[in-house]
Amino acid sequence: MTTARRDTVADTKVPGPADLFDLAGRTALVTGASSGLGVNFAIALRHAGASVYVAARRVDRLNDLCARHPGLTAVACDVSDEGSVAEAAARINGEVGALDILVNNAGTSVPGRAEDESMPDFRYVMDVNVHGTFKLTQLLARPMLDAGRGSVINIASILGLVAASPNRLASYCASKGAIISLTRELAVQWARRGVRVNAIAPGFFPSELTTELMDGPGNDYVTRNTPMGRTGDPNELLGTLLLLASDAGTFITGQVIAVDGGWTAR
Repeated sequence: MTTARRDTVADTKVPGPADLFDLAGRTALVTGASSGLGVNFAIALRHAGASVYVAARRVDRLNDLCARHPGLTAVACDVSDEGSVAEAAARINGEVGALDILVNNAGTSVPGRAEDESMPDFRYVMDVNVHGTFKLTQLLARPMLDAGRGSVINIASILGLVAASPNRLASYCASKGAIISLTRELAVQWARRGVRVNAIAPGFFPSELTTELMDGPGNDYVTRNTPMGRTGDPNELLGTLLLLASDAGTFITGQVIAVDGGWTAR
């Protein structure tokens, strides 16, 4: 006598995309949210239902953004200043107890030949891109770990995976490589405590950091060498962001997802 195998998949309730990506009732923080990709990230999280803190140095821009998008709350934060980071984290932890989603988007770069780059410039890039990211994550993760939940999303770069040549960005590449390694280490340390840590590695997208490249001959180089034959649209990062922020990505941690039109697949 044979017994038919039970189809466990068919017996399981399959959630729809509206349920998987719903962020209603959750609270997020996006750093570097006064311009560029950070603005898009904050608005997308709000559209998905989250209440969103937006942090940056340029508070006037944040206030304008919040006035146009109810559900966003401005927080002054200079991620290169440990005191400013501590103040922002204390405010958020005091108001919400524990964040659900942290998007470490703040970043900077100092272009130039490696042999000419000054140590103050190199340290500044590391302070913003690495040290500030770690300190803010550390302070906000403590209540997240106590609550046993949360998603940290670090905005890295494909230049943490491959060289920037012919662009000259030694400190930027070093900082984004560090963020990728930090992402993996935190993911493993916190995996059994309910906090996921992942990174998005954008390719070439228009932003304040890439204005010089996009407006110059470098744009032709990028277009020719990207398999999809173009630069990215900022909205093309939002699907990955929402995947990692929501219940759609609850078994994803320690990953670096390149959104780059095929650049790193060459």
